Amino acid sequence: MPVRRLRAGALAGCAALAVGLLPLGATARAAGPACLPDPSRTVLGAGDGWGAAEGGVTGGSEADRAHTYTVTDRAGLVAALNDQDPTPKIIKIRGTVDVNTDDAGRVLGCADYAVDGYTIEDYLAAYDPQVWGWESEPEGPLEDARHASQLAQRERVRLSVGSNTTIIGEGRDARLLGASLSVQNAENVIIRNLTLEDAADCFPSWDPTDGQFGNWNSEYDAIELRGSRHVWIDHNTFTDGRNPDSGLPHYFGRLYQQHDGLLDIVRGTDLVTVSWNVFREHDKTMIIGNGDGAGADDRGRLRITLHHNLFHNVNERAPRVRFGQVDVYNNHYRQDEGGRFGYSWGVGFESRLVAEHNAFTLARGTTADRVIRPFNDGQSLTAGDNWFNGRPVDLIAAYHATGPARTVGEDAGWTPALRTRVDHPAAVPVLVGLYAGSGRLIG
Repeated sequence: MPVRRLRAGALAGCAALAVGLLPLGATARAAGPACLPDPSRTVLGAGDGWGAAEGGVTGGSEADRAHTYTVTDRAGLVAALNDQDPTPKIIKIRGTVDVNTDDAGRVLGCADYAVDGYTIEDYLAAYDPQVWGWESEPEGPLEDARHASQLAQRERVRLSVGSNTTIIGEGRDARLLGASLSVQNAENVIIRNLTLEDAADCFPSWDPTDGQFGNWNSEYDAIELRGSRHVWIDHNTFTDGRNPDSGLPHYFGRLYQQHDGLLDIVRGTDLVTVSWNVFREHDKTMIIGNGDGAGADDRGRLRITLHHNLFHNVNERAPRVRFGQVDVYNNHYRQDEGGRFGYSWGVGFESRLVAEHNAFTLARGTTADRVIRPFNDGQSLTAGDNWFNGRPVDLIAAYHATGPARTVGEDAGWTPALRTRVDHPAAVPVLVGLYAGSGRLIG
């Protein structure tokens, strides 16, 4: 359980702090403020989800002074991340870091990235389905210009995170604007206590063949884990923030979607714990395994734990799973009146999803059968002791009661063992509401 933030003078030493306020198993080391743990040195606790298996996650906790950085702007963050030495390092983010800035710190807008004469007006005119048609994806000079412009923005906003790294926000208001953190082929990474806001793509691509009516598709996840092992994502807030989908235009009758995922876990990533985060106001929230044909990378991997997270007004993929052996427990799914809700648990190809002890607080008229959506025939999940709007509900039975085209089996074929605590689902909305998200940790 996360540590509560203390008021000055509320307790007279760590002996008192240890009574009910420290995470399970923690011990106060000495009296007085000096005994409070340094969050940048905190490691994933033993038994805390799949990330704790096979050696656990220590990130940069052993970093020396030369490999400990405090950054306040994009230039400082890039310099710290570009240290490719596998020696453990800690990167502390102070205040707001906007990555859509040039080397002098000037804020960049979408027009600053446009190259080769690209404009959205010309693009819309060229690829209007009434002109271009519905049978093939755009090609030609304007599509090439759009892609080149997208690559120009990508060079600014996509930041690579190497092995043995801890990235942590200082205090209560550390924020990354526009960033896409790419943890690719890395080992032993911790990301904590950050608000990751609006990883927006200025140059989405139009695909008239995507679905019945076509779709706009974008790049950039707030965090992407690709081919990496031993990762802990903890006490962060993920949000579209000041640029919500509700404020985006519609072109060709479809939302001009500038956002991709908030946290995508793909291509052989393994042994990850995602705990005490807030995912808010987003469409395609989290995908685990990004293709039915990725079995060579993903089969036997994608062992992921999600616990004590808040999914607030997210439309879908919380998560959507292929291949993975995924444990989803003690999470709160909340939908306000008027908030979007398509589904929560996407049961995909060869997924082995266990979803237990979760709480749903959904808007009036949103029924329990909508929680589960299978994407392939013959899939199974374990879904016990979940509460829906204040009472226990068998979510698989609720799904089957609608007479769907696809049925779902009731046994994922494995039993999670890596759980340090399991809270009653009736208590989960309060606990997650109090302790999840950025700015809410000490240790």
